[in-house]
Amino acid sequence: MPQVIEWKNAGAEDIVWRYPTEEITWGAQLIVHEYEMAVFFRDGKAYDLFGPGRHVLTTLNLPLLTGLLSRIAGYGEKPFKAAVIFISTKVFAGKFGTSAQTTELAPLKVFGAFWFKIESAQLFVNEVIGGQNAYTSADVNDFLRGFLNEKIIDELSHYDLVTVFTRLDETSVIVKNSLTDYFKRLGIELTDLRFEGIDTTPEYRERLFWLKTGRTAPEEVLRMETMKSAAESLGKSGGGGAALGTGMVLIPQIMTPTGPAQAPAAALVICPKCASKVPATSKFCPECGTQLTPPSAGAISCPKCGKSIPAGSKFCPECGEKLS
Repeated sequence: MPQVIEWKNAGAEDIVWRYPTEEITWGAQLIVHEYEMAVFFRDGKAYDLFGPGRHVLTTLNLPLLTGLLSRIAGYGEKPFKAAVIFISTKVFAGKFGTSAQTTELAPLKVFGAFWFKIESAQLFVNEVIGGQNAYTSADVNDFLRGFLNEKIIDELSHYDLVTVFTRLDETSVIVKNSLTDYFKRLGIELTDLRFEGIDTTPEYRERLFWLKTGRTAPEEVLRMETMKSAAESLGKSGGGGAALGTGMVLIPQIMTPTGPAQAPAAALVICPKCASKVPATSKFCPECGTQLTPPSAGAISCPKCGKSIPAGSKFCPECGEKLS
């Protein structure tokens, strides 16, 4: 009776199954069910591939493996040695969860789900089955979860805190698209990926609250956080009086927005005739011409510069001339 190679009772969550013996006889019947592929694997490399159907194994339908066997000793021996790897081509769902960081180094906890199917059975067998020694569905799931977590950590490091939290659906699509090429290199099609939950630490949640309101600029949030940290440091430092004294100087400096220095506003006076507001240094009103600084009673003239100066002055306030 010919040898029958078949994956029986495959479970709904089974991705891969390895035929238990590598002793294969010529003329054996290979049965591949719908949504399955069978790959002959030897010496760390995938060879001939079979789709759904009943196949009698001959040198004609095993050309790649036959070519290998013809170059090694014992080609005429029966049976020949090879591993038969069955691959399910259904769509599978997996879970991921990891810790990551944003561009501001804000810590993140993310988890979600992804969906995938084997697109190239030979490439998958070479890169995952043989390359990672993952011969069971559990091994494959563990590898894919770790692989996905690693890529998500790298991708999220390019986004800021607000983008990750306020545009989660868009971020999921962008991350999924960026990971598609990585999975193709493994012979896998990443059909979908979604973030189901995301969180950060309490201090960054507080920052996120202010940024999401849209009424607080990022630099103002940072200034408030710096003030809070400074106050906490002052409170922990020794000597209450010294800490309070430092805080009285430090905190107002932190809270004052930085920017170009502003000149103090010029003093104004009211014109007694037209009531216009004019600079206090004006001698005449620019609106009506009224004299604003009449000579003081008892004023004298400086003998040197001729300026009007108060009587009794010992020196001229304009030129410094000593007066008798």
